[in-house]
Amino acid sequence: MKLPRRKFLRLAAGTMALPAVSRIASAQAYPARPVTMIVPFAPGGATDVVGRIVGEYLSQALRQQFVIENVAGAGGTTGSTRTMRANPDGYTIQVGQMGTHAAAVGFYPNLAYRPDVDFEPVGMIAGLPVVITARKDFPANDLREFISYVKANVATLNVAHAGVGSITHTTVLLLHSLLGVRPTLVPFNGAAPAMTALLGGQVDYISNAIPDSVPHVRGGTAKGYAITTPERSPSLPDVPTTKEAGLPEFDASAWNALFAPKGTPKEVLDRLATALDEALDDANVRKRLLDLGCEIPAKSKRGPQPLAALVKSEIARWTPIIKAASSKAQ
Repeated sequence: MKLPRRKFLRLAAGTMALPAVSRIASAQAYPARPVTMIVPFAPGGATDVVGRIVGEYLSQALRQQFVIENVAGAGGTTGSTRTMRANPDGYTIQVGQMGTHAAAVGFYPNLAYRPDVDFEPVGMIAGLPVVITARKDFPANDLREFISYVKANVATLNVAHAGVGSITHTTVLLLHSLLGVRPTLVPFNGAAPAMTALLGGQVDYISNAIPDSVPHVRGGTAKGYAITTPERSPSLPDVPTTKEAGLPEFDASAWNALFAPKGTPKEVLDRLATALDEALDDANVRKRLLDLGCEIPAKSKRGPQPLAALVKSEIARWTPIIKAASSKAQ
């Protein structure tokens, strides 16, 4: 039977629109099942804790479980590679950070992903000042004494970090380049096991993101010598800034953010970005992040576009610093 031309065109147009309608309906229904949120480090570190705080809010706001999956290894690049290769449907996302999405470019010549190309930025979660943190019996009372002791005893010191390219690794290399020293670096699968070793006296110090150091410095089980903030942190009011303590060049604050695989539908990304923005305005989320010493981004620094710009600028900033420290990963 031959269809009238007008009816045929209506049917054809409807058929062609089906894929687009299907994608829109799918995005509107998102998430229809649990979402995997990859944290590329061991449980208990700053990236893990921040991810869990935000994940709890997203679970409630989007009425679907956001399940943390810790994929540690290679300074966070193992988990980041898994995210990059995941199906871009919004059901695998990642908590990335300065190490995985900026510094890794300088450390790993054969990095499996391009941080500024192979991911969809969702939004920044929090800024993370860095604290020079030592074991509780480290023989120095302030940063000047710390620097003098490190220079005099460099051959016997062991310094913890969370893997090549991690925040702890990148920032301690910057610290050492400023001091002109090269003590022994001891890698771990995350900041939490690195801090456990510090608390046990197995290593001497670490350049750590503030959430990992706050409870131990407050509790007296570790020493905090200086923090990389313009002003003292309310979470560690007795710890001076690096400028106050005499090392203003040590400017190494980091950040955590949400990313999705390249090609994730815009509608899904928008839904995640909106929910993340609402999380950062939520009183409970804000209190938990601020208590850890995190810095909550202003509205102008939230969302995909500011995060994309941040990743590019951080790659440009850290790559020459890493090369100058002669610290490329083999």
